[in-house]
Parts: sequence; C-alpha cells; structure tokens
Amino acid sequence: MKRDVATFVARCLICQQVKIEHQRASVLLQQLDIPVWKWDEISMDFVTGLPQTQRRHDAIWVVVDRLTKSAQFLPIRKDYSAQVQYCLSSPDRRSE
Repeated sequence: MKRDVATFVARCLICQQVKIEHQRASVLLQQLDIPVWKWDEISMDFVTGLPQTQRRHDAIWVVVDRLTKSAQFLPIRKDYSAQVQYCLSSPDRRSE
C-alpha cells in the first residue's frame, strides 16, 4: 500500500504543486577548531521543570567540555538560571 500511495502522489499534479519542502537548502559546514586545553571551550544548557529537591533545587545546569566531552551536572534553582545566563553573557558582568 505504501508503494501505491507513493506512486499516486508522484503522478498527481495537484499533489506535486502543494508539496512542501521540509528540508532547508544545505550549505557547506564549517569545521570547528579543536580546543587546546581542557575546559577552554564549553557548551552549557539548563534542564528545568524538575520536581524540587529537599534543598529546593528544581533545575540542573549542564556544562560540557568540548575537548574531552566530560560533563558537569550542577543542581541549581530555576530562578538562578537567569542570573547565571546574565553573568556569563559578558565578561564585564561576572562580578555582579
């Protein structure tokens, strides 16, 4: 049946006219430089929407080293995640 549907859609003029392209046009990928030192380049994310612990943590701050792929999982409170993002967005704000 799958083959019959594919054949019908391929031959149907209206189906071809309204067919939506789901993929973006591909571009050449840029290779990332390999970091020289551990923890020199990191990626991070926040996992929120978790149940609250006894210490009132309800989020996890995930920090991953790009070189070694080692990860740190830090329990935080959801209201702290905005402050962490603000402080890390600019080197001038780290002491605030």
